[in-house]
Amino acid sequence: MKTDPVVPDAGPLLPEAGPVVPDAGPLVPDAGSAAARTGPAGPAPGRARRVLLSSVSSDAHTWNLVFLQLLLEEAGCEVVNLGACVPDELLIGECAALRPDLLVISTVNGHGRADGERLIGRLRARPELRGVPAVIGGKLGVRGGDEEAGRALVAAGFDAVFQDDAAPELFVEFVRALEPAPAGRVGTQ
Repeated sequence: MKTDPVVPDAGPLLPEAGPVVPDAGPLVPDAGSAAARTGPAGPAPGRARRVLLSSVSSDAHTWNLVFLQLLLEEAGCEVVNLGACVPDELLIGECAALRPDLLVISTVNGHGRADGERLIGRLRARPELRGVPAVIGGKLGVRGGDEEAGRALVAAGFDAVFQDDAAPELFVEFVRALEPAPAGRVGTQ
């Protein structure tokens, strides 16, 4: 049985999502998050959403990254796929250099919660990257889906968390609802 990603109150981003309810959709934080601050909108005329895609540093799987790259490209995004086992500092450096509209972290090795909490903490510690919308999805723990892990990752700084059995259509809806960053902006300080 597929479950929808878990989403806390998304404010203007996903007004229909409402409060956090298990199996109601992706886990999305309150109105103070980067994703909620961007509001609903399409890409700037003539510019595709820029997405930086990676796995957590301990995850060597690549099929999930290929699938997500194709899914995002079909949704009209420009995707930079850093691949598997990307060290945190390299990912953060690329995020600062590429100025993405969205950072997507995928994991299937079961260490997404631990690696994701560390990564997002380091990303959010950089003032110029605090406003970059970031999502994580996949197998967040060795025992599979866990709403507690999703809530912890949102509390740590992710803008949405998609469990491994989330419907891809909900992820695409989330991505399409994000506003692309203005040219030259790395994040909101």
